[in-house]
Amino acid sequence: MTKIRIGGVPEHFNLPWHLAIEDGMFASQGIELEWIDFPEGTGAMNKALRDKEIDLAVILTGGIIKDIAAGNPSKILQLFVSSPLQWGVHVAANSKFKSIEELENATCAISRYGSGSHVMAYVQAEQRGWNTDNLDFEVVNTLENAITTLTNGSADYFMWEHFTTKPIVDKGIFRRLGDFPTPWSCFVIAGREDFIDENSYAVQIVLDTINTVTGDFKNIPSIDRTLANRYEQQLDDIQKWLSLTSWSQEQISIEEIKRVQSRIYKLKMIESIKEPSSYIHDI
Repeated sequence: MTKIRIGGVPEHFNLPWHLAIEDGMFASQGIELEWIDFPEGTGAMNKALRDKEIDLAVILTGGIIKDIAAGNPSKILQLFVSSPLQWGVHVAANSKFKSIEELENATCAISRYGSGSHVMAYVQAEQRGWNTDNLDFEVVNTLENAITTLTNGSADYFMWEHFTTKPIVDKGIFRRLGDFPTPWSCFVIAGREDFIDENSYAVQIVLDTINTVTGDFKNIPSIDRTLANRYEQQLDDIQKWLSLTSWSQEQISIEEIKRVQSRIYKLKMIESIKEPSSYIHDI
């Protein structure tokens, strides 16, 4: 058995992985796939890849491109979710802020520097014409800490995936001011380059297997009810999310890498432009 450690957020996007593991689809092909949850998100996964604590990651596209540009010795293996991520822009229920426009000089809670919440705060600010040099951040690590931080007023707003935070909005803890979709694909599958080179056959099995699952995922009987139960979501919310979400079995395009890299370079989040092909690894 070849052991592979893969990290990802504990969210509904990754149910295909759990179903495949539970059904023994990897084990039957000689792969011991260990799933490791990262509630802290992309920044924590980038660190884990650098520290060789995981081998692969299902990770936000903008976040991994930013970190590879900064020296993370990892490569993108393929897209996982090709549709945009719907980032909800949240404030505490009793916050004075009534619109996103009012947040220009407010403090933004982020899971950590280099995370998706950090990158998207810059992207949203630039798109709205705010001075990105003036952005102020409070690191909260997890969604639970974000709730505490917004409630006690240590930060003013927090950007996180719309449907993951929907139950918190429904409970009257957060108030959503609006949504901000990523101008690129949600998630890619990435891995440490040294691990990929040494285990290319096993990695290919992992990709082929998960692509088989995601290719038919929406057709699984009662998958909407399974998702709603496992992730404590309302059925109609899950059905809307499924209608907005597309899984991919293809490599990320050079054009998309150029677009992401150009955007984060313009935001001064990376120091230089790399050859787009240097971000990817085709097995």
